[in-house]
Amino acid sequence: MTDIIITTLNARYFHASLGLRYLLANMGELEARTRLVEYIIDARPSDIVESLLREDTRIIGLGVYIWNVEVSTQIVALIKQVRPDIVVVVGGPEVSYEQEAQDICRLADYVIAGPGDLAFAALCRQVLAGERPPQKIIAAAQPRLSELKLPYGYYNDEDVAHRFIYVEASRGCPYKCEFCLSALDKTAWPFELARFLKEMDQLHRRGVRHFKFVDRTFNLKIDTSVRILEFFLERLDEKLFLHFELIPDHLPERLQEIILRFPPGSLQFEIGLQSFNPEVQARISRRQDNDKAEHNIRWLRRETQAHLHTDLIAGLPGEDLASFGAGFDRLVALEPHEIQVGILKRLRGAPIDRHTAGHAMRYNPYPPYSILATDRLDFATVQRLNRYARYWDLIGNSGRFRLSRPALLGDAPFARFMALSDWLYSETGKTHQIALDKLFELVYRGMVDRLGIAPAAAAATLGADYANSGGRAELSFIIPAVRDRSAVGARTGGPQRQRRHLGA
Repeated sequence: MTDIIITTLNARYFHASLGLRYLLANMGELEARTRLVEYIIDARPSDIVESLLREDTRIIGLGVYIWNVEVSTQIVALIKQVRPDIVVVVGGPEVSYEQEAQDICRLADYVIAGPGDLAFAALCRQVLAGERPPQKIIAAAQPRLSELKLPYGYYNDEDVAHRFIYVEASRGCPYKCEFCLSALDKTAWPFELARFLKEMDQLHRRGVRHFKFVDRTFNLKIDTSVRILEFFLERLDEKLFLHFELIPDHLPERLQEIILRFPPGSLQFEIGLQSFNPEVQARISRRQDNDKAEHNIRWLRRETQAHLHTDLIAGLPGEDLASFGAGFDRLVALEPHEIQVGILKRLRGAPIDRHTAGHAMRYNPYPPYSILATDRLDFATVQRLNRYARYWDLIGNSGRFRLSRPALLGDAPFARFMALSDWLYSETGKTHQIALDKLFELVYRGMVDRLGIAPAAAAATLGADYANSGGRAELSFIIPAVRDRSAVGARTGGPQRQRRHLGA
């Protein structure tokens, strides 16, 4: 009999919830009475509820995040209409703060605020024993990591074969960047390393080759970082892929030496720069040595085979368009493989809220709570930045325009791509559902009509990029000399393999 169901809605099928597996691993004697089931956010809420109610369940625990809260709210509302006797417990970062403002917290029977690893099982024991706590909000403290049963054995064979495997060698973060919920942590807590690596070895023996570390500070403790990388080097094969979040200004020689030993396609670093503006960094309590960060990214790009995914955030308090553009240009000059242009979001509970009044921060009241305007960026400018971010993903980050990108960006990358972005939107009125052939045609016209690039030069590089992307249509600008040319500069090894690992 399944008395307890734990569930969540993932953004995509190939994501697997690490949080749910922690809950299941730590249910103790209730594990046999608990079932884990995952859905994706494009499923219909009524279908999800029908699936959940097929068993005579007494408790449903739902993991709530910024990307699934709207659908999750509908699910809880439907459950309480159809089966009000079922005890619904919600938890996760989205409901750990500001519960009074959320419909889902009003509808649920209980809300676990904070880490639910042990708190959820304790609540279930009380409910099943008929001793329901009187308070709705259950404040959960961070458990000692040594007390937790690790969740990695709860990835099943389907997960291993088809889904991303998320792991963590530590929790928490010592940094206080105010846009992030980790700013509320007092420090970072490591799992006992030998115990963690034993679990990684078991996953590897089961066939896992893609390990996505969710640690906020992988390179905080260099001894640990080096030992983890050595562990995987001992098991290196052509399928291994590791993803880490890297602090950009902390890359000592010991770590550099071991990074150099990894071949193309095996290592990816996510590097959050967020802003190069020292005043903005100080305002949001972000400690970052920009010169060291710049030096390290340049070294990683030129000397190693690691794939570099970097991040900037538009809309931070006190940062105007010129400042953001200068940071973008500075990052482009370092030539990372990807630059994610993010738009600031007000995560519930994050300290960034203290700047709301002083900098006239206006956020969308609906998830994902993106910034709409500040005292430095009006609504129209933020809209332009949203479009810029989307077009940059399609063109700058996709890898399809590798040969054309230098001409597109020239010596003023932000300004030139903003001009192209504005032109693309004026021509199409949309940022999504643009077919590949249509996109190449648009970029050609934009290069010629908006950026002043000679038609022959634009056609030559775009034609080669189109061929390398696998395009086969007869595009208007592709001259026979380009069409007959072999795939100039075709990508090999690392980047192509990288896209496979990322599910692109």
